[in-house]
Amino acid sequence: MLLLTPGPTPVPEAVRMAMSTPTIHHRTPEFEAIFGKARGYLSTLFNMEEVLMLASSGTGAMEACVLHLCQSKAIVVNSGKFGERFGKICAAYNKPFVEIKNEWDTPVSVDAIVELVKNDASIDAVCMQVCESAGGLRHPVEEVAKAVKAIRPNIMVIADGITAVGVEKVDTTNVDALISGSQKALMLPPGLAFIGLNAKALEIIENGGVGYYFNLKTELKNQRKNTTAWTAATTLVIGLVAMFELIDAEGGLEKLYADTAKRADATNKALQALGLHIYPKVPAKAMSAVLHDDASQIRKLLKTKYGVNMAGGQDHIKDTLFRINHMGLINVYETAWTLNAVELALAELGKRAYDGTANRVFSQEFYQG
Repeated sequence: MLLLTPGPTPVPEAVRMAMSTPTIHHRTPEFEAIFGKARGYLSTLFNMEEVLMLASSGTGAMEACVLHLCQSKAIVVNSGKFGERFGKICAAYNKPFVEIKNEWDTPVSVDAIVELVKNDASIDAVCMQVCESAGGLRHPVEEVAKAVKAIRPNIMVIADGITAVGVEKVDTTNVDALISGSQKALMLPPGLAFIGLNAKALEIIENGGVGYYFNLKTELKNQRKNTTAWTAATTLVIGLVAMFELIDAEGGLEKLYADTAKRADATNKALQALGLHIYPKVPAKAMSAVLHDDASQIRKLLKTKYGVNMAGGQDHIKDTLFRINHMGLINVYETAWTLNAVELALAELGKRAYDGTANRVFSQEFYQG
């Protein structure tokens, strides 16, 4: 069965083998050396002043960033389930926030955020997704960050890059905190979260750690010594190092970004050639999201007949969306087979005759486009 859901992604065999070695204790020089190697790889990936690992899902990192970097009032961008989550975290801690809510296919307007910042001096943070995976949408995070910093440089820009980091090179010039998770482009099991931090965010954290388990000041102190405040997710950290070594062996991060972009673009063009509608107005590179009345039936056929497990939608588009993952070291033939299976499913449902269009267009675009 091909696992092409937008997280968890499949774990490569080399990574699984690395994680199958005997368990080691986390308070040892042996693990500190592995942890230090992982920090080095993450530093290159995030290209920010500091990076932290947390033994949690990405939501834990979102919560930690809100706790530390939102002091008075936040703007949260809700174009899906994960943007909605930033608002729920603020509400859970009684932190004032204003929500910009869009349809799930619509990226946030830079002007809408600028207008709020100009008219409310209490706003000190902007929380938003790079890629809102609920609908496969790419937000203009870099443009938003640049615009708000031009108005008030001290505003914290917190970017959820859980389905963007490792997919594309995110420009962090004006981003204060960039969040990611292990089960997406880094192709590990769930359970590790990452936070890239710039100098201003570090200053705020070091002057006022908040909370207990998610206290980033405590984590900074420990992780700079290649250890963790609490019990480390040792097996996942070992797997993380193995995954970075695999990325290097496959040509490095720049090749990964280029291949992912080509695969995403070729997939979208192949789907459109089948007469399908790409849902988001600005598609992210992490996945292809298609809105179709028969999405549930297509997914069922792919899973039961053609050996492909891909994700549906949530809430109001639960039964009318399907999403094909592009995150990680996905083999080209896996995407080609998935697209061929979508075309076969459409034929079986009486939507169009099968003529090989999907594979032809995909191959032309990926190899010759």
